[in-house]
Amino acid sequence: MPNKIEADFSSTHHDINIGINEQDRKALCKGLSKFLADSYLLYLKTQNYHWNVTGKMFQALHVLFEQQYKDLAEAVDEIAERIRALGEYAPGSFASFSRVSSIKEESSIPTAEEMIQNLVIGHETVVSTARGLMTLTEECEDDVTADMLTQRMQVHEKYAWMLRSMISANKSH
Repeated sequence: MPNKIEADFSSTHHDINIGINEQDRKALCKGLSKFLADSYLLYLKTQNYHWNVTGKMFQALHVLFEQQYKDLAEAVDEIAERIRALGEYAPGSFASFSRVSSIKEESSIPTAEEMIQNLVIGHETVVSTARGLMTLTEECEDDVTADMLTQRMQVHEKYAWMLRSMISANKSH
């Protein structure tokens, strides 16, 4: 007969006692799953643009898009790991991301300026999703998730500003 410790480790369900009740953890994970989906589809779109950008701004955009998709790759891992730390499974398929994301898959190769505009919208969408989740993190007293969201909003707001600046600079010349 297994002892108590062995029995506890063999259980398929472990209670999570981190000061956030199960209902709140599930609600947080649902919001984080949408945030993950938005972030992942923005990552995919940014990497696609990195590969396929052409025109006078090629070098600058190629480098900027690479910086952004590498940052997004790290971010999606952090978001997924937060979902796991809260006790839920992170979605991990394109189909599951597509169902909940506000960012849609690219169906063609846009011009460089359209790429910039699309990414501005994408970054702003990710910020809006994160901002919408902040109220729940406050209600659940989940400072860890709130901190992660705050950091990601700062990054996405900066990227959107940088991209908008490229459009403005391009139009003025």
